[in-house]
Amino acid sequence: MTSSPPRPAVPLRRPRRPLSLALVSEHASPLAALGGVDAGGQNVHVACLAGALADRGHRVTVYTRRDAPDLPDRTALRPGVTVHHVPAGPARYLPKDELLPHMREFAYYLIGHWLDGPQPDLIHSHFWMSGLASLTAARELRLPMLHTYHALGTVKKRHQGGADTSPPSRIGLEREIGIGCDRVVATCRDEVAELERMGVPADKADVVPCGVDTERFRPDGPVAERGTRHRHRLLQIGRLVPRKGAAVSVAALARLPEAELVIAGGPEPGRLDDDPEVRRLRDLARTAGVADRVRFLGAVPCADVPAVLRSADVVLCPADYEPFGIVPLEAMACGRPVVASAVGGQLDTVADGETGRLVPPGDPAALADAVAGLLADPGLREAYGAAGRRRVTSRFGWDHVAAATERAYRATLARHLTAAGAT
Repeated sequence: MTSSPPRPAVPLRRPRRPLSLALVSEHASPLAALGGVDAGGQNVHVACLAGALADRGHRVTVYTRRDAPDLPDRTALRPGVTVHHVPAGPARYLPKDELLPHMREFAYYLIGHWLDGPQPDLIHSHFWMSGLASLTAARELRLPMLHTYHALGTVKKRHQGGADTSPPSRIGLEREIGIGCDRVVATCRDEVAELERMGVPADKADVVPCGVDTERFRPDGPVAERGTRHRHRLLQIGRLVPRKGAAVSVAALARLPEAELVIAGGPEPGRLDDDPEVRRLRDLARTAGVADRVRFLGAVPCADVPAVLRSADVVLCPADYEPFGIVPLEAMACGRPVVASAVGGQLDTVADGETGRLVPPGDPAALADAVAGLLADPGLREAYGAAGRRRVTSRFGWDHVAAATERAYRATLARHLTAAGAT
């Protein structure tokens, strides 16, 4: 009996060490209640990214501004994630467009805090004012820094014009952050092109999309009750601000006689009558002759959002512009077809003719035509919904997003260490 030849030794892969990560999010705390003017997608993104990175073994601290006097210095968000409240400006709520004067104090606090204690392996800032404070700290302490904009001042100014309340220096400072940081973590390809027009090299950006909780948002589960008066339900959900395009949905409804439009978001239901955007949309609905087919839900508790999405035949996302857009992903994760404007991140998330339809922004006729085609074909709606679910689970789950973000971190750290060794 002959002995088998020895097997070649397989080199053991050394586990990569966990990282100590500082996520800086000056106005968007992961602890904030959603639905306010300045509390939305960024809060969710930071909270979920921090949690997903902790699931991968990293130690994450989120630095956000103290906006109430009774907040503790540190709060455990979940295992592996701590929220650190930074004293910068008055300990009360301030609109984010009023926070710029307090970013120097925010930066100096970070510098002092990290000089006194362990320094993070890297900084990942979220939104331009966080980037400004983080860039100051990163330069002082020679720490690597990545930045995610979430929204760009050039885009906001282009669409809002004189209604833009951002500080006049925003666009110039955003360019400085993009040039000064080690890497940009962009959420979509459209953002990279916009940054390049601003003077930030395209090869300095990694595209890592926002994510969605595919266990919470799924096709099976409770479905919000819907009446029997109307054959079809269209849903628009999100912040109730003009740029989200609810007026386009109301105008399109006039061409869809068998459908109702449910608009979710905005103030609590008892305060809807006092909201200027609700009043404006109600006036538009009366003028269009569809007031009896438009219903406002007001703010929807986070736990109820999946059930509301499942109740819709089609989910509408007709924003004038959309830096990324979480709602299309959440709808697709719930197996619902989406009709969205062909702008920003929606160009990346919604596969036209596969998971839904993309239409020009601000075009009620195009929106109505796309919706009518779906309402007339239940099989097509089902096929789009199933394809949307597959697309989300294969690309946009938080495990995928955290893995891609970690790759950007590790590549940045490697370059930073190489550069430090060369000096």
